[in-house]
Amino acid sequence: MLFFFFFVYLPTTTNHGETYTVPKVEGMKLNEIEDFLEDKSLNYFVSDSSYRSDIAPFTVTIQDPAPGAKVKAGRKIYITYNMKTAPLIKMPKLVDGSLKNAEMILKSYDLQLGKTEYKPDLAQNTVLEQRVNGRAIAPGAPITKGAVVDLVVGNGLGNSEFQIPNVVGMPRDEAVTYLIGANLQIGAVSYMAAPNGEADGTVIRQRPAANPGTMIRVGELVDIWVAGTDPGATEAIE
Repeated sequence: MLFFFFFVYLPTTTNHGETYTVPKVEGMKLNEIEDFLEDKSLNYFVSDSSYRSDIAPFTVTIQDPAPGAKVKAGRKIYITYNMKTAPLIKMPKLVDGSLKNAEMILKSYDLQLGKTEYKPDLAQNTVLEQRVNGRAIAPGAPITKGAVVDLVVGNGLGNSEFQIPNVVGMPRDEAVTYLIGANLQIGAVSYMAAPNGEADGTVIRQRPAANPGTMIRVGELVDIWVAGTDPGATEAIE
């Protein structure tokens, strides 16, 4: 009798040793999985929900155990599904930070980067404005998760234009100081043999050239060529 109870009756009533393979329910809708799992002698339990704009509402996004796992009959499959309505979050502060930093922050908040508009400003690649649906949005304002955020970014150039200064004939260091003082950036500095016997270290050419009526904007680059035989053919000055 004991042998019959433990080795025949109990295994029969408890499905001893009988296992089922967990099917894949990720990607299915909630209203589809109940009958689907019931046919496989399994149940499900909603353990969490999240939101992604690229997935249809009420779609299963995560399941545990994973597909292919072996479980006993009646085992619950814990699922996470995609909500229909995006939750509200607080808009992060992007203004005054770099464009690269703004992209990382938006990603961490599950927000999408929309259009990036550049406008004249000496703060190159710095976020000047943050907008949603064409309107400025302040840090901390409620915004739906997954919303598209447009950015206005400085292009490193100013609005004002002026005549290009002429530095040809100046010593290199003096020319660099003069251009920086005019709110211009030094581009490439190249060395070459002096065509007319200019002293080493003298600027013999510049680009853009200082032609009458040729204008330049604040923050633009000016390349210069210097007389001399420096072995570093080209160097960059920050």
